Amino acid sequence: MRRLPPVLLEDGCPRELISLIRTVLAACKEISFRVGQGALSGVLGSTLDENIQGETQKKLDVLTNQLLKDILLESGYVKAIASEEEDYTVAGNPDAKYIVAFDPLDGSSNTDINSLVGTIFSIMEAPEGSDPADQSIFMQPGKNQVAAGYVLYGPSTVLALTTGKGTRFFTLDKTHGTFLLTQDFAQVPVDTNEYAINASNQRHWQPAMQNYINDLIAGDTGPRARNFNMRWIAAMVGDVHRVLCRGGIFTYPTDTKDPNKPNKLRLLYEANPMAMLIEQAGGIASTGTERIMDIQPDAIHQRVAVILGSKNEVETCLGYHK
Repeated sequence: MRRLPPVLLEDGCPRELISLIRTVLAACKEISFRVGQGALSGVLGSTLDENIQGETQKKLDVLTNQLLKDILLESGYVKAIASEEEDYTVAGNPDAKYIVAFDPLDGSSNTDINSLVGTIFSIMEAPEGSDPADQSIFMQPGKNQVAAGYVLYGPSTVLALTTGKGTRFFTLDKTHGTFLLTQDFAQVPVDTNEYAINASNQRHWQPAMQNYINDLIAGDTGPRARNFNMRWIAAMVGDVHRVLCRGGIFTYPTDTKDPNKPNKLRLLYEANPMAMLIEQAGGIASTGTERIMDIQPDAIHQRVAVILGSKNEVETCLGYHK
């Protein structure tokens, strides 16, 4: 099996970008160990604080954020970082070329039940001559990403990564601490019988999504004339990993449950990197009205609707939104 650096070098990936990716993964290996220790590490459960999103922070949220923040800023490879757990961006090396946005522990509520969690990251180039303290350097559409990925902490620790040359899977060899290539190019099947959605919010969805899901539920007795299975892990990183592995459609649509927050997922460090991974594997990623990676951000923690996965099924879903 091949190690990550030679694979990226063959793709023509700049050495500085490879070094940055390896820095992210160094933090993720430590996170994998901490998550794997579970209750033995004393970091399960919640803190008494809320993050900028208004969400109660888990102890592991704080720990993983600090690990990534420290290792990235100390590396000298990043001009600035943006994190789900930080109110504002954090300045780094003024001479660095790259900026990194990340969700340090997606699905952190799953840690208390020993279910799937992961780290999501997005890498872009900073505008030339920009101020590292200026958070507007992150106001770039997702199509400007030079790399995106996630590390899934499950029975094995798996990295899904793209640098614009397809989506690959690497698995952490915990004996040697090395990520080894285990699937060269993931391809999302164009058709699927699986969907992932938080069905408890159904009464709050817009009519287009209501109608689409109702037709899936109707199965072979409805207009789709075939049966579908629902899968829901409650961690985007887990649900998207399943889509990349065997197809499916994942959606967290706009809803009316909280009028101040009609959308759930954050654009910069959740929707954009996942959209790049899905598109590089032949899938589609949309809000229902536009391509996710074409959106011009206007805030660090901007939220968007997400519909992504198997090409034909996503296109069918989007047809309900017209």
